[in-house]
Amino acid sequence: MTACHTRSVTTSYSFRAELWHNPGEAGWHFITLPAEIAEEIREETVLFRTGFGSVKVTADIGGHSWQTSIFPDSKSRSYLLPVKKAVRTAARVSAGDEVEVRLALQSDA
Repeated sequence: MTACHTRSVTTSYSFRAELWHNPGEAGWHFITLPAEIAEEIREETVLFRTGFGSVKVTADIGGHSWQTSIFPDSKSRSYLLPVKKAVRTAARVSAGDEVEVRLALQSDA
């Protein structure tokens, strides 16, 4: 008998974190991933990160899903999840709110 080991195509994470606003011209809103999840993602995505380290994900906040990428942040030593205005509006969240986030990594880069 031979054991067959398969690896899940999609890895998912759930966490709570604060939505914050990056002051500046563009006014982007982000969520910084918790350090332990960022470390797992770094290990999990070695083979399919882009050249500058971004990772394709499907994100969900308050039942509102969208596809985006998370980006490495040298300041926090984590990843940043950009949260576009349409999602913030639909989920009724704003800077300073702690939100429940679900992320699914997309390895089909």
